[in-house]
Amino acid sequence: MSEIVTIGLDLAKNVFQVHGVAADGRVIVRRQLRRSDVLTFFRKVSACLVGMEACGSAHYWAREIAALGHSVKIMPPAYVKPYVKRGKTDAADAEAICEAMTRPTMWFVPVKSAEQQSVLMLHKTRELLVRQRVMLTNALRAHLGEFGMVAAQGLVGMKQLSELFHGCGATLPALARDALNGVIAQIESAERQIEAIEAKIMAWHRGNEQSRRLAASPGIGPITASAIAAGVPDATVFRSGRQFSAWLGLTPRSHSSGGKERNMGITK
Repeated sequence: MSEIVTIGLDLAKNVFQVHGVAADGRVIVRRQLRRSDVLTFFRKVSACLVGMEACGSAHYWAREIAALGHSVKIMPPAYVKPYVKRGKTDAADAEAICEAMTRPTMWFVPVKSAEQQSVLMLHKTRELLVRQRVMLTNALRAHLGEFGMVAAQGLVGMKQLSELFHGCGATLPALARDALNGVIAQIESAERQIEAIEAKIMAWHRGNEQSRRLAASPGIGPITASAIAAGVPDATVFRSGRQFSAWLGLTPRSHSSGGKERNMGITK
């Protein structure tokens, strides 16, 4: 085990695959690990380079394994796929990870701290609640439209619909009132939760220097600034502003071959 210099770790929910090689390329270990045995295995291995794909729980395992003295690298799955030799197995994936992380041109994902992941979780939860609020609002608008109650679009229109319902709801059938009362209650609950999450994001933004500096840029507010500060732990991984824009999806996708250059659409 002391000969191992690089390890490819294919992550999973319960069964993990390990592929470890020596400095001369010899395969030293190729085995499966149960979730409870992962840290025990890495405690027995001398400090080495460990690679894994950026996926669910990757940052957690990166922090835990790095705490044992190993150097951990996380790579985008799309950059690992070309190194899979044949088929799709956990062993082939672990071997591809082990091979890909030694390439000099490979791009790596900075490991996020637990605090940064927590802030991103706030943003994702807020995004989910906003989508649910839109769905509920559209449903309420459609149902009230069946009874001739129509209002403008957006949050202003939502308030108008709520006022119309509370003012003229007595004229609606009892079953319709019961159904729409439940929808309105969910909309109001979602709005309260969104406001509470935004307050937490704002509090974190005020206490984070990087987020405050980003908010000083024109067109960037606390929500965007805190999302960037938490989502990009190390901005030096981008060689230029254009590369960062491409990572965000703000630049055209390139699809060029045979001397013909084609710029595709912007994804965001």
